[in-house]
Amino acid sequence: MSIQTAPFDEARRTSADDVFERLRSDIVNLRLEPGTKLSEVEIAKQNKVSRQPVREAFIRLNNMKLLRVRPQKATLVRKISIREILNTRFIRTAVEIEVVRHACACANAVNLFNIEENLSKQNKAIREKSGVQFHDLDYEFHRLLCLAANCEFAFKSISENKSQTDRLCMLSLANDEEREELYSDHSSIFDALKNRDESQVVKLTRSHLGRLDSTFTNARESHPEYFED
Repeated sequence: MSIQTAPFDEARRTSADDVFERLRSDIVNLRLEPGTKLSEVEIAKQNKVSRQPVREAFIRLNNMKLLRVRPQKATLVRKISIREILNTRFIRTAVEIEVVRHACACANAVNLFNIEENLSKQNKAIREKSGVQFHDLDYEFHRLLCLAANCEFAFKSISENKSQTDRLCMLSLANDEEREELYSDHSSIFDALKNRDESQVVKLTRSHLGRLDSTFTNARESHPEYFED
């Protein structure tokens, strides 16, 4: 499930935006593994564009710390940094705690319906053992919380920081048990939100984001070659 953009944003889309989105998706979903070398020329050929849009996309991904652009050398898909993940988790937690607090006060019937529908789709993705689909629905769940809080602008900060953990999540979401645990977290957060229980929804959200500690420990043991620290 993709994040929807406004019509005027679509009208302004460029070739660089398209290349950026494809590369970001490939990196996040581990189709481009950490440490993979990328060539401007090859990416331009694959996307049937000139090298300039590819260069712009590379710069954006470098700024997001998903690529390591090295002048006169090969561009690399960055390996996963636990230090970066912990730093971004700190920022994301601060933002998302305020989001769920606001959601407890602001969420309307439409917001709650949309979140509940998202949870139904998450449950279906678990039954179908689709880690990629579950990941997309997880992404959408957190956007819907921002909408319920009437502060969609906060999702920009959440999604930018989430990019650092997306690959880690993809490794863990290959595991049935991990998907079920996250779904259980989401369901509990929704129940607390529906009951307007602010202290509980804050506690559950903090615990949910804290799951990263065990996630990166397990992922580093199973795929040590993906990590830089």
